[in-house]
Amino acid sequence: MSTPHFHRLTVADLRRETKDAVSIAFAVPPELAQAYAFEPGQYLTLRATLAGEEERRSYSICSGLDDGELRVAVKKVDGGIFSTHVNSAVRPGDSIEVMTPMGRFTVPLEPRAAHAYLGIACGSGITPVMSHIKSILSREKQSRFVLLYGNRSSRDIMFKEALEDLKDKHLGRLAVHHVLSREAQDLPLLHGRLDVERITTLVRASLPETKIDHAFLCGPQGMMEAAQIALAESSVSGERIHVELFTPAAPPPAGRRSRTGTSASEALEAIATATVRLDGVTHSFPVAADEGVIDAGLRAGLELPFSCKGGMCCTCRAKLVSGTVKMMRNYSLETWEMEKGYVLACQSRPTSAAVSLDFDEA
Repeated sequence: MSTPHFHRLTVADLRRETKDAVSIAFAVPPELAQAYAFEPGQYLTLRATLAGEEERRSYSICSGLDDGELRVAVKKVDGGIFSTHVNSAVRPGDSIEVMTPMGRFTVPLEPRAAHAYLGIACGSGITPVMSHIKSILSREKQSRFVLLYGNRSSRDIMFKEALEDLKDKHLGRLAVHHVLSREAQDLPLLHGRLDVERITTLVRASLPETKIDHAFLCGPQGMMEAAQIALAESSVSGERIHVELFTPAAPPPAGRRSRTGTSASEALEAIATATVRLDGVTHSFPVAADEGVIDAGLRAGLELPFSCKGGMCCTCRAKLVSGTVKMMRNYSLETWEMEKGYVLACQSRPTSAAVSLDFDEA
């Protein structure tokens, strides 16, 4: 996994998907085309200074591999400073700092395969699944895709017309079941929430006696837990179930600001020294009590890779070369990665006097 980097990209197009969601496409110059080549299911991290603070948010890529564009979708969140800014203030021609694609909500495509795919999504969780649907239908001509998509009402369905167009274009290869919690439908099965019983019934009706090669889950925690239970009851093994978790960006610890040039570093007592290797350069800096390596590096003025700061996105993955750390949360590293010494730098608090992390080995 290459070290992510920010570049300033121009907004080429902005399209309103629902009353509270937009998608934005970025113009990628030829010299950066390889850097922004993506896999279906990956995301982009956007960075901007809003109200005097640096803000970062990750948004999934919704374009397919053959769409000829790099597009993400942003749904407005109540009280969300970044999503509100994008939905209300960003216009075509504006420029935004965009990190190169990251994320492991991916599977390799096999052009000669005849796979059966299942997507289960709610709300804006459709965004990375949309990239999978487009790419799979385009690149795997014999594969098919079943989507269970939950929303409150038909007005809240993102990419509704695009999904209908894909169904028409790929006849018999894409089935879409819209499940609405606040709007009655002709079939009672499609009115309510995507719970264990409803998911089980829809999966068995849509893919009878069919082995599910890959299932993609993205949405609220409760829905994804229900989906995993339902799929387990349908004998879908865990390695074929792919889950994407989202979390709001974590705020800086109380009384502390993780921004370059603050005076907080002068007031905090160091309990360890961290040494990191990034892009072939080695840096050392102090780490305070109850502070992760990323926050300490930011206080020292370093541009370290991170996105969510919630232990979910894996952008800050690094190899622990020496010393010991305690990871406060981990929702993205696999067991084999931890056994090989990989850690999430945003969640890693030193438990030894000195620690050394290598981002270049990640």
